[in-house]
Amino acid sequence: MESAQALFQNAKNKLGNRRKNTFYGWYLVPVFGAVMLVATTPLFHAMGIWAVAMERAFGWNRTQLSLALSFTRVEGGILGPVEGYLVDRFGTKRMVLIGMIIMGCGWIVFSRINHLLIFYFSYLVIALGQGLGSWLALNTMMNNWFVRRRSFAMGLSNALSRFGALFLVPLLAWLVDPDFLDRPGWSLTAFILGIVTILLALPLTSLLRNKPEDYGLLPDGDTEEGIERRNKEALISGVTIEQEYDFTVSQALRAPAFWFISLGHGFTSMVLLAFMLHLAPMMTDQGYSLQTAAFVVSAYTAVSMVFQLVGGYVGDRMPKNVALMMFTLCQALGVFILTFGPSNLFAAYGFALLFGIGFGGRNPISSSIRGDYFGRKNYGKIMGISQVPMNVLLLIGPVFAGVMRDSTGTYQTAFAVLGVLAVIGGFCFLFAKKPAHPDAYIANPN
Repeated sequence: MESAQALFQNAKNKLGNRRKNTFYGWYLVPVFGAVMLVATTPLFHAMGIWAVAMERAFGWNRTQLSLALSFTRVEGGILGPVEGYLVDRFGTKRMVLIGMIIMGCGWIVFSRINHLLIFYFSYLVIALGQGLGSWLALNTMMNNWFVRRRSFAMGLSNALSRFGALFLVPLLAWLVDPDFLDRPGWSLTAFILGIVTILLALPLTSLLRNKPEDYGLLPDGDTEEGIERRNKEALISGVTIEQEYDFTVSQALRAPAFWFISLGHGFTSMVLLAFMLHLAPMMTDQGYSLQTAAFVVSAYTAVSMVFQLVGGYVGDRMPKNVALMMFTLCQALGVFILTFGPSNLFAAYGFALLFGIGFGGRNPISSSIRGDYFGRKNYGKIMGISQVPMNVLLLIGPVFAGVMRDSTGTYQTAFAVLGVLAVIGGFCFLFAKKPAHPDAYIANPN
């Protein structure tokens, strides 16, 4: 019999070999999740918490608070194409480092707010860093590292960031709750966020890798021999393997699918941003505590975390445009339940369930579909230009909800309209059929 020491050494060697054989793209998944957690959770998922704190501290109304979020979308609309070009030109690693440092500085400015214009300026700085160093840059990286398992990899990455948000959103609500004077408060919390973001920038970005070819690898961990063998097996079995073509920016812009995807993504995301900002204020209007509102946010975040994986799995196995429509209609149904259902926690958590399913399921597919349709080479630039029509819609949603609340005293009309727009977004996705690349006709003249 082997000694315990020999068994331990044998297990250690097997684990070491397994690590050596693991495709590095999978190591990028948790790093993606960590960066997205730092970059997006305090700014977007917790924005309703900041709104309540700012309203109590300075007396600003919902329209004024909504404008801060809309200004961030103006930044995205103007700089989206530039950010996409920079990511394709300089790589994800460098852009995330720059973006996180800018974000950290923005939170430090946020901690010193004493005027509405400073509030707007700080949000613009944070959003600039977030635009340079999170969603666009990280999805470009994952699009480079994965092809066959693109949707699943993006879904798993986003699910990990949502897992952290489950704890961070209630923690932020506890820290900044204005009803408790013995808590740190919004100013100190924002300052700490800024310092932590800057300190994490270098360690996190040191783990990022721009694309597999820089390290002698191929997407998905494939080898030339493996690809050739899989193609032969597919030919024998009669299965068609679609070749992936790289679209130029001008070719993508001429494809109707580009515009349907951009509009579908814009309509569904404007609903998401409006609820991220206005859900907590709406619930405090109804007499619930800020902590209870944070738990509802955590509930739809938890559901979305699971359905990021479901959406990633489904997106790799069925037409992405059909899957996007299904998940988007589920998101819209959640909105209608919250809008027209009873004003109680049962309806709030019913909304959280359906909204989380829809938002979580569509999230990885709406990113991966652009890679499937338009390829890897110009993904950042194409995604950046796609953000322009998206952000035009995104800047409207939160402000529209704020204006309607201030003028009518309720969110019902605004949320009903946003629910209808989500349905329209679902059908936009459905009409986004995969475009044929001009080279495909040359390769297949018949």
